[in-house]
Amino acid sequence: MTPEQYVQDKAAKSGSSFYYAFRFLPPPQRTAITAFYAFCREVDDVVDEVHDPGIAATKLAWWRKEVAGAFVGRASHPVMHALLPHAAAYSIEAAQLLAVIEGCEMDLQQSRYLDFTSLARYCHLVAGVVGEVAANIFGRNQPATIAYAHQLGLAMQLTNIIRDVGDDARRGRIYLPVNELKQFDVKASELLERKAPWGYSERFTSLMRFQAERAHRCYDEALALLPAADRRTQRPGLAMAQIYRTLLREIEADNFQVLHQRVALTPLRKVWIAMHTHWRER
Repeated sequence: MTPEQYVQDKAAKSGSSFYYAFRFLPPPQRTAITAFYAFCREVDDVVDEVHDPGIAATKLAWWRKEVAGAFVGRASHPVMHALLPHAAAYSIEAAQLLAVIEGCEMDLQQSRYLDFTSLARYCHLVAGVVGEVAANIFGRNQPATIAYAHQLGLAMQLTNIIRDVGDDARRGRIYLPVNELKQFDVKASELLERKAPWGYSERFTSLMRFQAERAHRCYDEALALLPAADRRTQRPGLAMAQIYRTLLREIEADNFQVLHQRVALTPLRKVWIAMHTHWRER
C-alpha cells in the first residue's frame, strides 16, 4: 500500500463530515487535505483507542519525534510521507502539527475544564489550528481568513462536544465547563452515571441549550469574519460548517437526547449538503 492509498483509506473509513466536504476539491488540494486529515485521525485515535494513558503518552511522544524528523527529511510513517510533499505549497508547518498533538495530549492530562476560557484553549489546538491548515490548503488569499478558520474550528468543536456528551462520559470525560455545570445545577455524576432516565432533566436541557446558543454565535461570528474575496476558495470549509450546523439543529430538535445516543447525519445527507453548498457558493 502506498502512502497515498494509506491516507485515502484512513480518511474514507472515518466517515467524517470532513471527508464529504473535501471530495469536491481539485486533485492536488484533495490529496493534501486527505493526508492532513489522516494525520489528525492518527493522533486522535491514540487517545480514543489506547486505553492505557502511559502507552498513549508514549505513542504521542513518538509522533512528536516523527513530525520533527519528517520536516528534516526523516519521515517513517506513511501519513508523513503522504503529507510532507505538500507542506511547502500549502504552508504546512511542523508547529501546527505539534499543536494538534499537544491538544490530544491534553485529553490524557485532564478530563475536566473549569471554565470556557480553558476549554477554548483546548479547542484552539484540536480544531482552530486544524481549521487554519485546512484554510491554507483550500486556498487562502486574505490574512483575515485565518481568524475565520479559527472561529469556525471553535464552532465545530463545540458542536462535537454537544453531540458527544454521552460518549465522552463513558470515557470519564466531561468537556462542558465545570462552572457552567454549577450554573445550571447539573452534577458531574449525573452525566457520568447516566442512570435512568439517562440523566435528562430540565436543568440538563437548559445547560445544553446554553451550549448550543454559544456554538451558533461562533458560527455567525466565523461567517462574518470570512472575506468575500476568499469565500469561493473556502467552499469546503463552508460545507463543513453547514453539515455541522445542521447536526447541531438536529440535536436541538431532538431536545438534546445525547446522553444515551450519538446523533448523526446520514452519509447521503452530508453529500447533499456539501454539493448544495458547493453549487451555492460558485
